[in-house]
Amino acid sequence: MKLPSLNTQILLGAPMGVALGVWFAALGPASSVAQQGLYVSGLIGTLFVDLLKMILVPLVFTSIAVGVANLRAHRQMHRVWLLTLGFFVLSMAIAIVLGMGAANLFQPGKGLSLALFHDATQGFQAKQMSIGEFGQSFLHGLFVNPFAALAKGDVLAIVVFALFLGIALVAGGERYRNILTLLQEGLELTLRMVGWIMRLAPFGIMALLVKLVATQNMALLTTLAKFVAVVLGTTLLHGAVMLPLILYLVTGMTPLLFWRGAREALVTAFATSSSAATLPVTLRCVEQHLHVKPEIAGFVVPLGATVNMDGTALYEAAAALFIANLAGIDMNLLQQGIVFLTAMLGAIGAPGIPSAGMVTMIMVLQSVGLPLDAIAILLPIDRLLDTLRTAVNVEGDMVGALVVQKLVRS
Repeated sequence: MKLPSLNTQILLGAPMGVALGVWFAALGPASSVAQQGLYVSGLIGTLFVDLLKMILVPLVFTSIAVGVANLRAHRQMHRVWLLTLGFFVLSMAIAIVLGMGAANLFQPGKGLSLALFHDATQGFQAKQMSIGEFGQSFLHGLFVNPFAALAKGDVLAIVVFALFLGIALVAGGERYRNILTLLQEGLELTLRMVGWIMRLAPFGIMALLVKLVATQNMALLTTLAKFVAVVLGTTLLHGAVMLPLILYLVTGMTPLLFWRGAREALVTAFATSSSAATLPVTLRCVEQHLHVKPEIAGFVVPLGATVNMDGTALYEAAAALFIANLAGIDMNLLQQGIVFLTAMLGAIGAPGIPSAGMVTMIMVLQSVGLPLDAIAILLPIDRLLDTLRTAVNVEGDMVGALVVQKLVRS
């Protein structure tokens, strides 16, 4: 009997995970069936994510180094650099404008119960960090001991070292040909292991969704429904309309064709809520299903997974306006401009900082004098919102790879 394709298995596993999660939630936390089901789901989900994280560091290191070396060899590096960074800034800017526009239009947080606000923030302490301190910390995190970065899984530092190594390989020419060959074989070997790990993907994704759905605080979601709806709606608008529109205008690829090739990565990103953990799957989809050249995919996708965060930038900007409404503060155009800039900076710098999302969200609030304790009200709903924004982050990386390849050829 022939098994369905991996894509089909993943698409079947996702709704089954949601359905099981709803069932376990209905049974209640006291049910032994729910407890055992969540325990098994936790084991399988953790195993899947850990396997992806295990392969992440060698994949990022080899793909960036080999990608840069091949691009430099074809004298395309400068053009690819500019196009990649230009696309990342443009897509994040569009996302932030959408998030802030919707927050201004619908004004979530106006009239929300202050008792809920005070209950959530009681006992919460935020570590303050100025924009200058954030910038210093971000730059300090770029250039570190490469062996320490590899051991700690510090993706941004690994990307920077791999960029230097790739450029050095080209500058050295034939003298370092053996090292480049070794790295290329290492990349091929890593991608083979990714293929093995992906066989577990339908079960891993199903298990992660079971746990996500079964453990959500529905009462708080109902209370904050307007903010949740604004963030989810604008994130969907960016992911389902804006990014596919840019892709179609530049490359002529239809959204249906793109989503068919990208769905493995999008579903994995939704379930894991981690662009970094999804990176092995993203790279596989971009190269094998969307047919982007390995040297371009190996450069754009790992770099995008660390600095291109459309969904995160949108969320941080909208959340800042939401908290302003909670606190009864009317933000002027200049303050909203500061939120725009700091949300983009925070989204770019987030992966290089411990407790990244918390620190960058605090930086955005602090830049315009909003109460930092208000972050506590976002914590219980953050896991749900993180699923969709991570999927959009990953979608932006894949669209970026396709757009850059098309513009480099033209």
